[in-house]
Amino acid sequence: KVVILLFIFKGKKAIKRCAQQNFRKTTDIKSRLEDVILGQGSARSEMMMRRKERNPPSPGWPGDRLRWRKEQMAYRPSSELPERPRAEIETDAHIEGNLATEVSFIILDTLERIVQVASQLDNLQSLLGVVLKVLLHALGRNQSTCVLQNMFATQRSLVFKFPNLLFDEETEQCADLCLRLLKHCSSNMSSVRSQASASLYLLMRQNFEIGNNFARVKMQVTMSLSSLVGTSSTFSEESLRRSLKTILVYAEKDTELQDTTFPEQVKDLVFNLHMILSDTVKMKEFQEDPEMLMDLMYRIAKGYQNSPDLRLTWLANMAQKHMERNNHTEAAMCLVHSAALVAEYLHMLEDQPHLPIGAVGFEKVSPNALEESAVSDDVLSPEEEGVCLGKDFTESGLTGLLEQAASSFHTAGMYEAINDVYSILIPIAEANRDYKKLANIHGKLHEAFTRVEQLQGKRVFGTYFRVGFYGSKFGDLNREEFIYKEPTLTKLPEIFSRLENFYAERFGQENIVIIKDSNAVDISTLDPEKAYIQITYVEPYFEAYELRHRVTYFDRNFNMKRFVYATPFTPGGRAHGELHEQYKRKTILTTANHFPYVKTRIQVIDRKQIVLTPIEVAIEDIQKKTMELGQATQQEPPDPKILQMVLQGCIGTTVNQGPMEIALVFLSELLEGQKPATKLQNKLRLCFKDFSKKCADALRKNKNLIGADQRDYQRELERNYHRFTGRLMPLITVNNVERLSHTSNK
Repeated sequence: KVVILLFIFKGKKAIKRCAQQNFRKTTDIKSRLEDVILGQGSARSEMMMRRKERNPPSPGWPGDRLRWRKEQMAYRPSSELPERPRAEIETDAHIEGNLATEVSFIILDTLERIVQVASQLDNLQSLLGVVLKVLLHALGRNQSTCVLQNMFATQRSLVFKFPNLLFDEETEQCADLCLRLLKHCSSNMSSVRSQASASLYLLMRQNFEIGNNFARVKMQVTMSLSSLVGTSSTFSEESLRRSLKTILVYAEKDTELQDTTFPEQVKDLVFNLHMILSDTVKMKEFQEDPEMLMDLMYRIAKGYQNSPDLRLTWLANMAQKHMERNNHTEAAMCLVHSAALVAEYLHMLEDQPHLPIGAVGFEKVSPNALEESAVSDDVLSPEEEGVCLGKDFTESGLTGLLEQAASSFHTAGMYEAINDVYSILIPIAEANRDYKKLANIHGKLHEAFTRVEQLQGKRVFGTYFRVGFYGSKFGDLNREEFIYKEPTLTKLPEIFSRLENFYAERFGQENIVIIKDSNAVDISTLDPEKAYIQITYVEPYFEAYELRHRVTYFDRNFNMKRFVYATPFTPGGRAHGELHEQYKRKTILTTANHFPYVKTRIQVIDRKQIVLTPIEVAIEDIQKKTMELGQATQQEPPDPKILQMVLQGCIGTTVNQGPMEIALVFLSELLEGQKPATKLQNKLRLCFKDFSKKCADALRKNKNLIGADQRDYQRELERNYHRFTGRLMPLITVNNVERLSHTSNK
């Protein structure tokens, strides 16, 4: 190793640069020596100059009283030393390069001889590991292309003859070799790239033939890429992509393994490396775009799915970024995913009854945690050397991650989720007889449940918007839809302004167009030179059977992946019209994951549209008003202001025509006996009966809450209610409907 360090190949440019530096260094030393001899730059000379300025010499005094003059001294060259001739520098470069190459060849020959001898004698087998270490050390130093070609050949021969050196013994040598090969795969010289690509492909092939997959090499190559992108100054992204393409060609044309899963595994690995490479490089570009930055970090973490240590590191980085932006719920989810990953590998190592059964044990906290399940053939067992070495891959590490997740949920106000996290942590503390921790856990649970009770009816969670991107300027985002989770009570103009300002800085204000309606976007009508953003407010959507299980406000704002927005329209093309022609299109969007997640925007993967007829729109409006009345009436403690506001909106004089007009438009034909009631008319009639009952309940509740100064207001509301029900009853009474149906049957 010492010899290799002493005889590193430098090349012509390095020698020329060194010669110029030496020449400048010699010139600087001579210049400083002259200044010292002449007394310049010293404290004494500076003092003499100040004295001379204070006491100028009298007229006629000779001003040049120097003892010697620099230009007359014999040691001073009359001109600067000339640069060394170019031919001389090139000759030195050739001599030094040839010497370094010759020394490397001697070392390589020596290693080959050691391998030949050691392979024949059992007592010298240990020398093979030393040979590989020296070879890896040499590959990590600057070498001429001629030497590298021979070194790669020796390396391939050594791995082919003695695969146990890499795959059965010390793991760090496999990691070191992958790092060296990947670094040379990013070389700007095609001859070096081709040799490194061949070596890396044969390494994968060798690992696959041993165990029908090359999980270890996949993991080490992925980790090496992470190291190279972050630390190597000579790293070339374009060159590495070319090498990866070469490896892909090798796999496609390897006829011996075409009937196996090897080509597909190589393809998956190359695709994964491409994604990690692109996203890591893009991160520098999108530092000011929080959503895109988190998307890239998420994709990088996903790329390290078969490298648990690196995935855990990136999940921790994401949690830290979320905390910096006060997204504590998302930070908690990153920690939950980290804990699920650790639990999965601990379960693979040893099945302990007090530990969760892998990632599936976290499904109640978040269905997204199932992403951490180790179901792929590429996943290495934690028993493998060099895997899961971090301090978090222990029982105490799992406990720490769960406690951090519970703390973040508490900060975010997601108190119910704390219970699900601690339900995993309590069996661990019980098994360890850690009563102090158990007391602490139950104390925090008591605090969380108390907060839930105190804030009943007063909690507000995130706001959701659908954001669509249209235009080639957006690159990968073009024609993609996302659901954005914004802070509590964010208004539509706020997200309009935020996204418009951000993208205006990137593309120019004149190139950004915000689409403010929720209609379908016709791509053919858009200007290809502009960037369009469509933003729509959406709400969580649940089927009727789901609502039976999602009783509380928290239940309806946690672990959801479907959202809905409505677009009113009429057959004539206008958005709004008369009641009998007012249709509504409800668009239900499904996201790839459940909210909350490890990031604040999730891609839309499915959409479904439901068109409501005018009477269905009317039914939905009455049901909404009825629900608002019920919530205001049952609120504890009661709030008279909210109750009166809802009542005024339902039976106030100015809005009384709303529900009444709906009844007249859709139910008057029943009163006239024109035809029997349809299923939807009966449903509307039942909705009105429920609405009328809720109005009566609300009036009684309000009567008990108001003071003497509001008695007149109460009487006015009651008069409006009796007037409304008097006109409504003939339209919704069961006897009338039965009579009409009976008459029509006759």
